[in-house]
Amino acid sequence: MTEEERPARRASDRGRYGRLSRERVLASALELVDQEGLSALSMRRLGSELGVEAMALYRYAASKDALLDGLVEALYLELEERLEAEPEPEAAAAGEADWRAQLHRIARAAYEVCLAHPGAVPLLATRMLAVPLARRPGAVLRNHERVLALLRAAGFDEARTSALFRASSAWVLGYVSVELQPMVDDPDEPDPAFRLGLHHLSSRELPTLRESVPSLAERGGPEGLAAGLDALLDRFTRPD
Repeated sequence: MTEEERPARRASDRGRYGRLSRERVLASALELVDQEGLSALSMRRLGSELGVEAMALYRYAASKDALLDGLVEALYLELEERLEAEPEPEAAAAGEADWRAQLHRIARAAYEVCLAHPGAVPLLATRMLAVPLARRPGAVLRNHERVLALLRAAGFDEARTSALFRASSAWVLGYVSVELQPMVDDPDEPDPAFRLGLHHLSSRELPTLRESVPSLAERGGPEGLAAGLDALLDRFTRPD
């Protein structure tokens, strides 16, 4: 039998932790990104972490892009888990359709997931720009369905529902992106001004920015998230 006639060897997917699964592969990929950032993620590196050949991973993610989409899926699955573990707002538990409280609950859970996995957060924007809606992971689509159904059940028509969905989704992602922007220039510097790198900013050309940096460096937290969401919802729910 010639080399060309030999069947292709399949890379084993039994690593140092036993046989792989999609859940294990994605969990390990997310852990790697949490520890070292997106730039550290590759099929070869992930295979090394799991104790298998990189080729074994293609059964669970057909390409690097598919692996990145899997990380988005993992974030949304964690969001689902958080929502299932939390009690629903009192108004909803009492049978009252408090859609605003429910929307705040979803936004707060999404915020917490993002802060737990900051290295993967850029994928929530970049992969959504690259993947058509119908081809997004099931967990992503279920979250879209959850928010849209909540708004429709609250009595909003299709146009207002779509506007609220877009606006609230954009607010949460935008808020998280601002929260996670690096602000500290030298973490080992005890002097606040030098720690934030104010000496790099011209007091003549950028006086307002330089003055505002210490305040901008403080995170707004869930309170800021909630306040902004309320302001947005007030704007979109006022009678025309």
